[in-house]
Amino acid sequence: MAKNWIITGASSGIGRALTEAALTAGDRVVAAMRRPERIADLLTIYPDSLLAVRHDVRDTGSAAHLVAGAVERFGAIDVLVNNGGVGQIGAAEEIDDRQLRDMLDQHLFGPAALVRAVLPGMREQGKGTIVQISSQGGRVSFPGAGSYSAGKFALEGWSEALAGEVEPFGIRVLIVEPSRFRTGFNAPDVLKLATPSKTYGALLAAVRADMLAVDGKQEGDPARAADIIRSLVDAESAPLRVPLGREAVRRLAAAHRRGLEELDKIAALSESADFPGVPESVRPV
Repeated sequence: MAKNWIITGASSGIGRALTEAALTAGDRVVAAMRRPERIADLLTIYPDSLLAVRHDVRDTGSAAHLVAGAVERFGAIDVLVNNGGVGQIGAAEEIDDRQLRDMLDQHLFGPAALVRAVLPGMREQGKGTIVQISSQGGRVSFPGAGSYSAGKFALEGWSEALAGEVEPFGIRVLIVEPSRFRTGFNAPDVLKLATPSKTYGALLAAVRADMLAVDGKQEGDPARAADIIRSLVDAESAPLRVPLGREAVRRLAAAHRRGLEELDKIAALSESADFPGVPESVRPV
C-alpha cells in the first residue's frame, strides 16, 4: 500500500533523494523546506502525490499546522523524516549563545515538535516510522564541531528514549548517521563558520578548509542512501541506529572500541564509588 510521508529539508541532498524515491515508488509526500520553489520540477511530474510546503524547522509553533495540512491532503502520516538542518564549525569560545541555540533549534527542538505532532495519528492507526537524520557527528565529535554535535547528540539521546516509548504502539524509530554525502551541506553558502579567533584560528584552520574543500567531492551518494532508508522503512524490523557510508562505519566502530578500552581501564575505580555491600540498582528497562 502507498505510504504518506512528511520529509523536512526536502529541497536537496538526502531529503530530496528520499522525496524522489518515495514518489517513484507510488507514495505521497509532503515536502517541507524553506524554499519550495526548488522542487518545482517534481511538482510538475507528481502534481497529485506531492505537496510542497514552506517550513522552517526552527518554527516549532507551526509543526502542528504542517502535520494537519498533510493529513488533510493525503490522510494519516505513515513516515516522518526529520532531515532539515545545517552544519556549523567553530570552537566553543567562538560560538555564542545564539549560534549554539540555532543548532539545538534545528536538530532537536524542531524535530521534537514534529514528532509530537504526528504521534497521536500514528498511535491511532497502530503503526508508523519516524526517521531521524542524525550524523556520525551524533556519536563522535571533534574540535570545531561541538555546537553541531551538541544538537545531534541531543537528538540521538532523545530519540533513543522515544523509540522505547512508542514501540508498544507499533511505531518505529530509525536514527540515521551519515558520513560525508554529496549534498549542499559543505557548500560555502550553507555551512556556517564562526568568526575565527586569534586563540583557535590556527588550530581549526585545517578543519575549516577541509569542510569547504570537500564540497561536491563527497563519496556518499544521496540516492543510494535514500534507497537504504526506504528499504529499512519497508522492512519488518530494523536496527535503531543506521550508519551510512564507509567513513561512518569506520569512525563509529573505532569510537566504540576506544570507549570499551577506556571503560575497562577505569572500571574497578569507577565501581568503587558505590557504598560497600549495597546491591546494584535494578531498572525497569
